[in-house]
Amino acid sequence: MITYKEKLSLLGDLIQLSRVDGDLHDRELHFIRLVADELKVREDDFLELFSIPNQIVIFKSEFQRVEHFYRMALLMHCDEVNHDKEEEFLMQVGVKMGLNPYTMKRVFKMMQASPSKTLDPQALLEMFKEQHN
Repeated sequence: MITYKEKLSLLGDLIQLSRVDGDLHDRELHFIRLVADELKVREDDFLELFSIPNQIVIFKSEFQRVEHFYRMALLMHCDEVNHDKEEEFLMQVGVKMGLNPYTMKRVFKMMQASPSKTLDPQALLEMFKEQHN
């Protein structure tokens, strides 16, 4: 279970990513709001995140880091326009979280090739586990 501070940081990362291309798309905002609701973040805290700098928190468990990376990758695809700046930002965040850059690029390629822009969660975890061998 993640702390409330970690939840706010996670949402802050999503907000930062959504603004990288200079435009906060309605679909991106809707996606972020769904995540906030899922995490049970108070509405006033959620709204405040749009006006304060994000404090990055690195999750301890690899599962949580991969899950966070995947949420961000889903957000990157939800407006149906991929910007190089978004991918660069997500790569920087992923590296800070200790994720393998080659695996992250592989995830991007597989999501781009997928008609739904999603991946099977188990396959996603397996891709990151492969790098441990």
